[in-house]
Amino acid sequence: MLYHSLENRYKNLISFEDAVLKGLSPDGSLYIPVSIPKLDTKFIHKLKSYDIDTIAMSIISPYIGKSIPEEVIYRIIHNTLNFSFPLKKIHDHIHVLELFHGPTLAFKDLGAQFMAECLSFFSRKKEKNVTVLVATSGDTGGAVAKGFHKKTGIEVIILYPYNGISCLQKKQITSLGDNILALEIHGNFDDCQNMVKKAFLDKEIQKKYILTTANSINISRWLPQMFYYFLAYRQIKIENPIELIFSVPSGNFGNICAGMMAEKMGLPIKFFIASTNINDTIPRFLKSEKYHPYSVKKTISNAMDIANPSNFSRIWSFLYKKNMYQLRKKLCSYQFTDEETLSIIKTVWKKYKYILDPHGAIGYLGLTQYLQETKNNSSKTAIFLETAHPIKFADHIPPFLRKKIIIPNKLKLFLETKHKIKKTSLSNNFNIFKSWLLERK
Repeated sequence: MLYHSLENRYKNLISFEDAVLKGLSPDGSLYIPVSIPKLDTKFIHKLKSYDIDTIAMSIISPYIGKSIPEEVIYRIIHNTLNFSFPLKKIHDHIHVLELFHGPTLAFKDLGAQFMAECLSFFSRKKEKNVTVLVATSGDTGGAVAKGFHKKTGIEVIILYPYNGISCLQKKQITSLGDNILALEIHGNFDDCQNMVKKAFLDKEIQKKYILTTANSINISRWLPQMFYYFLAYRQIKIENPIELIFSVPSGNFGNICAGMMAEKMGLPIKFFIASTNINDTIPRFLKSEKYHPYSVKKTISNAMDIANPSNFSRIWSFLYKKNMYQLRKKLCSYQFTDEETLSIIKTVWKKYKYILDPHGAIGYLGLTQYLQETKNNSSKTAIFLETAHPIKFADHIPPFLRKKIIIPNKLKLFLETKHKIKKTSLSNNFNIFKSWLLERK
């Protein structure tokens, strides 16, 4: 499989390895595969009979090609899919896919671990150190820090917004040290993301570093998220669901974009709902056809506090060729307030004894709104994604519910251990960030 940039200004085709190592194209746009392979329908029909490593291998290996030997791909997959992704019924035909059973209790763990394994292989092969630049609105930072910690030949620099992530998320990013460097940026996530993108286009920085990124703009972070949708389908109890619908809490739109890739590969998904908080660029775009990001607004679902989602360009330009009619046949998007988020967290607990985190709550809200609007619900198998363990956002969950959250043992151990905070604070001025990069070593 070869890759080119979304803009494709230079008509260059590169390998999976080069796309991973570059992270972002020289023209400033994201990399995409030249085509989307279709899986055999027999494979889809027999999905439940395969183990998860075999499923993942069939999905991802066409995108990697000869960049990594087959036996190494299998080992990477095995090391990545080492925790569960349970599908649970909430009520009626509504299910939740829990993606928070990894080491940092967030859905980013899978992509971060997969990329760390790929990059470690490429680094050893080249015998050169690689620097990973990553911006985070919360969970990406912790997952990347954990996934890359002490990986030989890899240095990670994580930019996160001051007062823009939870206390636990900050602790996960700043406590590891070693090859993990944390930069607290006095700005919002979009500022962090823009600084990362500018670094990739700066010749002085490029001359000094071999740079890549661990945000979902990197194909090795983005593509493995397709696994979620196949693994959810594998767990559905009924045979051949008539309509399979996914509601995805959406910030940078990498996860839902991966789901739409899975559908293009042949997974029978009827429809997607991009559920957002009040940072509603995409809900407005789908209604007005005008792409106009506002300033970022802080919410209790902070991982989705993003006004200009990078991965939406892959959906709009690559998957749907800027055809609004075709896109609307597969995607709708709703925005919800903090008040609505808190209200539904209370309601779902009282009715169904399930604790939602603020992001999963927005996923549930989007799903129920869509089902109400489409009315004929009896034939639908509806799934929303719970992207983080509620303990990560305990400060934003109604007080009466906090004591009911069961803290995972791995987190108990982490919280009980004393950690020294290791971080550097910078303004959101790119030139200051650039000077820091160039002068630090």
